[in-house]
Amino acid sequence: MKTSGCTHTSDPIAPTIVIPPKNTSVVTGTSEVTMECVANARPLIKLIISWRKNGVKVNSGLSDFSRRLTILSPMVTDSGYYECEAVLHSSSVPSVSAGAYLHVLEPPQFIKEPEKHITAEMEKVVDIPCQARGVPQPDIVWYKDAFPIDPVKMPRYRVLVGGSLQVNGLLPDDTGMFQCFARNLAGEVQTNTYLAVTSIAPNITAGPSDSTVIDGMSVILHCETSGAPRPAITWQKGVRVLASGSVQLPRFTLLESGSLLISPSHISDAGTYTCMASNSRGIDEASADLVVWARTRITTPPQDQSVIKGTKAIMTCGVTHDPSVTVRHVWEKDGSMINVQSIPRIRLDSDGTLHISQTWSGDIGTYTCRVTSVGGNDSRSAHLRVRQLPHAPENPTAVLSTSEKRAIDLAWAKPFDGNSPLIRYILEVSENNAPWAILLANIEPESTAVTVNGLIPARSYQFRLCAVNDVGKGQFSKETDRVSLPEEPPSAPPQNVIASGRTNQSIMIQWQPPPESHQNGILRGYTVRYRLTGLPVDYQIKNISSPDVTNLLLEDLIIWTNYEIEVAAYNGAGLGTFSHKVTEWTLQGVPTIAPGNVQAESVNSTAIRFTWTAPNPQFINGINQGYKLLAWEPGRDKDVSIVTVRPNFQDSVHVGYVTGLKKFTEYYTSVLCFTTPGDGPRSPPKAIRTHEDTPGAVGHLSFTEILDTSLKVSWSEPSEKNGVLTGYRISWEEYNRTNTRVTHYLPNVTLEYRVTGLTALTTYTIEVAGMTSKGQGQLSSSTISSGVPPELPGPPTNIAISNIGPRSVTLQFKPGYDGKTSISRWQVEAQVGVVGENEDWMMVHQVSNEPEARSLEVPGLNPYTFYRFRMRQVNIVGTSPPSQPSRKIQTLPAPPDMAPANVTLRTASETSLWLRWMPLPEWEYNGNAEQVGYRVQYSRAGSQGRALTHVIADRLEREFTIEDLEEWTEYEVRVQAINGIGMGPWSQPVRGRTRESVPSCGPTNVSAFATTSSSILVRWFEVPEPDRNGLILGYKVVYKEKDSDSPVHFWTVEGNTTHSVQLTGLGKYVLYEIQVLAFTRIGDGRPSSPTILERTLDDVPGPPVGILFPEVRPTSVRLIWQSPSQPNGIILAYQITYHLNSTNSNAATVDVLSPSARQYTVTSLKPESVYVFRITAQTRKGWGEAAEALVVTTEKRARPQPTSRPMVLQKDVHARQVLLSWEPGSDGLSPVRYYTVQLRELPESNWTVHSASVNHEATSYIVSRLKPFTSYQFRVKATNDIGDSEYSEESEAITTLQDAPDEAPTILSVTPHTTTSVLIRWQVRENWFYMSLLPNSTELSKHKRYEIRMSVYNAVGEGPTSPPQEVFVGEAVPTAPPQNVVIQSATATQLDVTWDPPPVDAQNGDIQGYKVYFWEFQRKNETERLRTLFMPEGGVKLKNLTGYTTYMISVAPFNAAGDGPRSPPTRGRTQQAAPSAPSFIHFSELTTTSVNVSWGEPTFPNGIIEGYRLVYEPCTPVDGVSKTVTVDVKGSGPLWLKLKDLADGITYNFRIRAKTFIYGPEVEANITTGPGEGTGSDVCLRKSLTIHWNSGDPGRAPITRYVIEARPSDEGLWDILIKDIPKEATSHTFNMDILKQGVSYDFRVIGVNDYGYGSPSLPSPSISAQKVAPFYEEWWFLVVVALVGLIFILLLVFILIIRGQSKKYAKKSESGEYTQLLDEGRFPALELNNRRLSVKNSFCRKNGMYTRSPPRPSPGSLHYSDEDVSTKYNDLIPAESSSLTEKPSEISDSQGSDSEYEVDPNRQKTHSFVNHYISDPTYYNSWRRQQKGISRAQAYSYTESESGDPDHLTVLCLKDTADIYLSVYRFKSVLNLFVSV
Repeated sequence: MKTSGCTHTSDPIAPTIVIPPKNTSVVTGTSEVTMECVANARPLIKLIISWRKNGVKVNSGLSDFSRRLTILSPMVTDSGYYECEAVLHSSSVPSVSAGAYLHVLEPPQFIKEPEKHITAEMEKVVDIPCQARGVPQPDIVWYKDAFPIDPVKMPRYRVLVGGSLQVNGLLPDDTGMFQCFARNLAGEVQTNTYLAVTSIAPNITAGPSDSTVIDGMSVILHCETSGAPRPAITWQKGVRVLASGSVQLPRFTLLESGSLLISPSHISDAGTYTCMASNSRGIDEASADLVVWARTRITTPPQDQSVIKGTKAIMTCGVTHDPSVTVRHVWEKDGSMINVQSIPRIRLDSDGTLHISQTWSGDIGTYTCRVTSVGGNDSRSAHLRVRQLPHAPENPTAVLSTSEKRAIDLAWAKPFDGNSPLIRYILEVSENNAPWAILLANIEPESTAVTVNGLIPARSYQFRLCAVNDVGKGQFSKETDRVSLPEEPPSAPPQNVIASGRTNQSIMIQWQPPPESHQNGILRGYTVRYRLTGLPVDYQIKNISSPDVTNLLLEDLIIWTNYEIEVAAYNGAGLGTFSHKVTEWTLQGVPTIAPGNVQAESVNSTAIRFTWTAPNPQFINGINQGYKLLAWEPGRDKDVSIVTVRPNFQDSVHVGYVTGLKKFTEYYTSVLCFTTPGDGPRSPPKAIRTHEDTPGAVGHLSFTEILDTSLKVSWSEPSEKNGVLTGYRISWEEYNRTNTRVTHYLPNVTLEYRVTGLTALTTYTIEVAGMTSKGQGQLSSSTISSGVPPELPGPPTNIAISNIGPRSVTLQFKPGYDGKTSISRWQVEAQVGVVGENEDWMMVHQVSNEPEARSLEVPGLNPYTFYRFRMRQVNIVGTSPPSQPSRKIQTLPAPPDMAPANVTLRTASETSLWLRWMPLPEWEYNGNAEQVGYRVQYSRAGSQGRALTHVIADRLEREFTIEDLEEWTEYEVRVQAINGIGMGPWSQPVRGRTRESVPSCGPTNVSAFATTSSSILVRWFEVPEPDRNGLILGYKVVYKEKDSDSPVHFWTVEGNTTHSVQLTGLGKYVLYEIQVLAFTRIGDGRPSSPTILERTLDDVPGPPVGILFPEVRPTSVRLIWQSPSQPNGIILAYQITYHLNSTNSNAATVDVLSPSARQYTVTSLKPESVYVFRITAQTRKGWGEAAEALVVTTEKRARPQPTSRPMVLQKDVHARQVLLSWEPGSDGLSPVRYYTVQLRELPESNWTVHSASVNHEATSYIVSRLKPFTSYQFRVKATNDIGDSEYSEESEAITTLQDAPDEAPTILSVTPHTTTSVLIRWQVRENWFYMSLLPNSTELSKHKRYEIRMSVYNAVGEGPTSPPQEVFVGEAVPTAPPQNVVIQSATATQLDVTWDPPPVDAQNGDIQGYKVYFWEFQRKNETERLRTLFMPEGGVKLKNLTGYTTYMISVAPFNAAGDGPRSPPTRGRTQQAAPSAPSFIHFSELTTTSVNVSWGEPTFPNGIIEGYRLVYEPCTPVDGVSKTVTVDVKGSGPLWLKLKDLADGITYNFRIRAKTFIYGPEVEANITTGPGEGTGSDVCLRKSLTIHWNSGDPGRAPITRYVIEARPSDEGLWDILIKDIPKEATSHTFNMDILKQGVSYDFRVIGVNDYGYGSPSLPSPSISAQKVAPFYEEWWFLVVVALVGLIFILLLVFILIIRGQSKKYAKKSESGEYTQLLDEGRFPALELNNRRLSVKNSFCRKNGMYTRSPPRPSPGSLHYSDEDVSTKYNDLIPAESSSLTEKPSEISDSQGSDSEYEVDPNRQKTHSFVNHYISDPTYYNSWRRQQKGISRAQAYSYTESESGDPDHLTVLCLKDTADIYLSVYRFKSVLNLFVSV
């Protein structure tokens, strides 16, 4: 149909299966079978049906459009799954399929049928065959006499695999018809047979025959029978039944075949034997005779012999035999018969003994004595060895071990052993070519390789070996090649690291080198790192490049700061381990600022009030101890009044007073803060005057010209005017009549006055006083009688005492005669302590100017002390006699004033310290002696915790033991005295450490990791510091099998540097409990906790155990076993292998069983045969070792017979073990599986099992774990498959030997007994013993530390020693220094110091060593070092000193008690040495032909510098000639040279060295001549640009990267050129091709951190990227050069004319040497002339201006020399040397033109004098005066301007590179930067 021009068709319909195939079953033989599959689809014409059988396409048998599949004559092979598939061709619709099974059945068919009639005998086993086939497999069913056979109800009937019927133990009732039916779905078939069971009378078919047997051999008497039922066999000898079904005598065994086995036979067994067979049908018998001959046997067999070469060998062969037989001896050697007659050295005796004389190696072999006779043959063999010395091991090799560090693997070929087993090898070593020494003396003889470990790195080793046998030691092998171990970093830190603060900014750190065995190479030096303690700051590192320097002064530290310091040594392999941290404070400093806001004001005439504020704490530099208020009079700075004020931390303003000042006196005042080291700066002094006051008493009041009515009074000015004297007041009156007083006021200049108008013989009181504006001063008065002169006074009387206190009393008295004048002073004298008539009196107090006093207070007395007083009085004439003594009084008590002296602290035990002190003298008790005691305070050193105290009530006690302390801990202890009133001051603290003990806990972080099946790697950390209790000497790993009774094992690791160990030799796949403990020299500490569990890796298993055969039949056995005792993993399977013992194992049967199997049954074996069974277990690692067992296939088995009585030979008896031996009994035809050994300790009666698993083949056993010197008995039993034998007879009682004790005594205490002995108290096995060690020959020495150990010993030997106990016997430090200290200068770095010991009586014990203090003269605080000698040597070599330096040296001895005094310092000086290299070499003012060379002084002159030597030469020949020039500079300055006449563009090598008496090392540098002053960037051909910079302040975060920005010079826009430059970089190079050609660029650098971009640096100068032809190739440049050259020639002619007229200079002709006449005070430029002389002016031009270099100094004295490297050009150079001339135009000083930029055409080019000569201010100023923006090009260096800003930029063009120097600003900080192109 057509619609709109298009053809329309219907859509396809997917196929469907209408009738699918059906499951079909047919029987073979059917003609055909058809399977149908009907499908539908649209269009039908495209429907295609296909068939597949089991997935394979079927093409035949199809019909009806493949709807039907027909199979003709189907066979079994046609069975399968048939599937049809319907597909619509050329369509995308899915296909459809369906399928069904076709089963082709086959009826049963017999493939094996029984015979129609079967006859069998009773009691036999019969198999009736019946097997059928069919599809499906037919089922077999049996019938007997038409009744089904049920094997369950009839166990004798058994249907075998395949269908056959087996009938066991036939009976007559088994006769009948047996039917076999085979059935399946296709049909059924049947067959039958008739079984007839018969019986036959017995018949002996093969009876016994007469036999002859040798005694001890086995014999079988045969008796084979037939009959039904099976006949019963009985064997008889005469009437005695030997063996039957119910009777079996020992040694007689009835075999399964009926034969009789006699094993072993005896002589008594000879006779007639009868075999009788019987059954229900009758009896039959047969007899035979047995003859038993006594066996011919060798009873004295030859023994293995080993004879030394050349000696005689005797081989015995003694025989016992039956008398009726004849024996013959035949000897064989190695299987060949010996012809005795043909060898004279060999002789055969009639008794069979063989003699061999003059033995040699040809006689070595096995000798067999064969004895032949009709009574038996016997042979015994023995081996003859002819011994000699072993040969040397062959081909010894030594190589570095690849598996272990510090180890060398040795290998050798086993040598000829000299026919004597090697006992051992001896290995000798030569270390670093040292003499040979034995390294290993007992190398196992089986070894052919050994690893020598524990060697020291960086040393060379050579080895040789020799073998040892019982003859002796053989020759040594040839030496191995020498093997050197590589260096390793030191494995131990420096020892005895000590730090001590030297100043407030320095700490001296001292150490000793690591032990030599741990240096692991040649030490190169040390690294010291230090940092602030407790702060998160980085370490600062100090490197010491000399291994001999063992101290370092850390300087420039922070005042009063705690530092932690570590030291490590290094060698060529690297840095070793750092030492433990030591911490030390820098000493306190003094404050650096004074208190602030200091104000001072007078408060009265004697006091000044101060106010101030505290200084900033950060400037106090220590602990503020307070303030000092200072006041001093002008001009008397040393007489300062000081008042100390404690710091007040609460108030901001401090107040203090200075009192006791002079009145009306001007003072300077100041305040300072002070710390312990000293005072800080004073505040600025302020002047202040105390207030005016009344004056003091006038001086020297005296009376002269005494008349009746007048006298003259004289005086002097008051010593204390206390103001401005305005005058004097004088008054007089009659004594005690004030109304008569007359007063006069006198001017201040009057110092005497005549008193008139007196009444004769009248007593007057005259008073004189000074006057100030404040009033009248102190009166000076005296009484005088007119007309009567004064006299000496009399003593006071009536002395009474009151107000008695601890330190003062009051005296009342009556004045004595005054001597007619007033008393001016009272004096008090006393007797102190001891009062008596003959005791001394001392002045204790006096009072002046109190004439009316009647009582006095006497201060300053001692408490609780007896006193008696007396007085004197003094007038203007003199002192009176003493008064009568007072009564005796005692002052009141007071607390003690002093602390106990000589406090010492010593170790007493692990938990106690022994404290001693000097008791207080009685006069210091200050109280009742009965109440005086001591108070002890102790605490852990450095601890801030509460201190503990203990009170001792005994005043005479001088020691105390502080107990219950921590082990190995340092304590600080102090003591104070106490009495009934109170406590005195504390003594200075002393420190002591308790004794070492065992660690109180185990190491931490213990871990274990199995590395192999027999090893575990154990790691751990150190024991915590508080629990170490001593110096850790090593560790022990404690391990044992978990849940096992096995003993605990220990693995010891020596030293505290190794914290891991590989446990080896462990059980495989075993779970171990592991702990680690540390030990000190005292013993083992506690093990770590918790216990670590770790299992070793698995491996192949061990053999299964416990093999038994509980069931044995003639043709089958059943065996059982247990899993291996060493499974070594998870058992995955068992393998059983068995074969006849007589056949090869290759014919064995193998079966693999599951891992759970423990039994196995084997059938189809041969009766009466011996089989070997092997059982092997398997883990994932493979099959393990096999266990082997024998079994005899017979049912006649019995328990084994007991063994013989065990024997122990006396030679086999030891202290802890014996060798037990026995003879086995009969095994009962079942092999013995194992033996059990029991023992009992006499006299006890209980038997204990020692071992229940002794090997079944053993006839001896070592019984171990016995007690020494103890009696034992033993017995043995055997076990086979049937059971245990009876125990053997008990052995004889034996007693083990004695042994050395195995326990150490326990020392309970060691205490000093006398000054030369100690008392030891110990315990041994619960018994207590005490012993005072008082040696007979010599007593213990005083002042020594003893370590006591004890051991127990007996007649055998000594037992182990106890842990040590320490004790001191006497103590005192040396009291005199070493004598006769002498210093000798050995070298420039070494001083040899010798001395004599202190006098013997001053040593106070053995001198243990000396401390040598040495320092540079007048620099003690900075340079003092200590060298400690731990041996009492009399000299030391001080090395690594500074050359030509004066040292002061002092020596102090020390012993166990401490250090003695130092000797007086002795002076010595090291010798001169070669100086170090000059510190630098710099080049400046580089031109094409000249350069200015400067250098620095040596860092270490090591003597007097006599001069320098400069050598330079071109690196490549110039015009074919290479000339070396040497310049000697005499003296020490100036350190520069101007060198001229160099070749343009040539690289020169410069070398400079300094000289003392010899030259030192050189400093070397190269420089290439070229344009020195910049000519613009256009002259450079640049290929790359390098920018350099220095880092600045990073800001608030570290720098993460840098960025380089660039911009065209004519634009202002910056753009990033290079980014992501690493933060570590300080330069960056890039190709200039990335820049635009012809454009000039500026550059700058920016730092970047996490906060962003910092400030950029200042821009660099412009760099042109233009690549154009250089200007000097332009035509105009050539014209300019020509014009300039013409002008230059004219100028040169003019200059020469001028010079020719000068009389100062004379022309010098060329000569063969370089010479120079120089004035040391001038600064000439030097020119070296040769044939290439060129004279040039060199200028620097920039921005159109010329600059001139400032002048520079000239060397003082020079000597030049040159060397011709090539002499072949001598004909071209007339003179080998040119002259060195001084040019007058260059002689100038710094006073040049004012203009720095004026061009002087008459001057040669001068040097650019930069920072190398900056020390001369003239040149420095001239450099600074350069105009900003004018730069000077330098070839070598760059100098900033004074302000730090980059005032100029230098561009240097050398070949393809240029340097640009920049200052880069970043984060507000400056970076110095330069760029290289």
